[in-house]
Amino acid sequence: MRILFLLFVFTVASYGSKAQQKAEWKEIKAFHAIMSKTFHPVEENNFQPLKNNAASLLNAAKAWNKSDVPEGYNKKIIKPVLKRLVAECKELNKAVKDGKSDAELKQLITKAHDTFHELTEKCNGGEEEHKQH
Repeated sequence: MRILFLLFVFTVASYGSKAQQKAEWKEIKAFHAIMSKTFHPVEENNFQPLKNNAASLLNAAKAWNKSDVPEGYNKKIIKPVLKRLVAECKELNKAVKDGKSDAELKQLITKAHDTFHELTEKCNGGEEEHKQH
């Protein structure tokens, strides 16, 4: 009887912790993968990955914005910031196509990167998805 009670307690406890976890939002990870390989080289004045990945970054931002917000995320808080991220990635992609200076590109990718951090903080209740600094 005691073993059954302990089993019951363990089952309820593990279910409770799983119920509090948010559903995975795969578009966050997809965007992060591109942002990481695009932004971090710029920190070392290597702009080629940014120039190569600007369109992919924009497409990933658009896909994230179009995706359904999984249960557990606050859509009212996240969607306006996500919309801003798409606009920033659009501006960045245009700047790359227009051959803007590295200084301008760095400013734009930094802005988009900061917005990404803001989003991950909002998605994770203050905990960042992106911990590479």
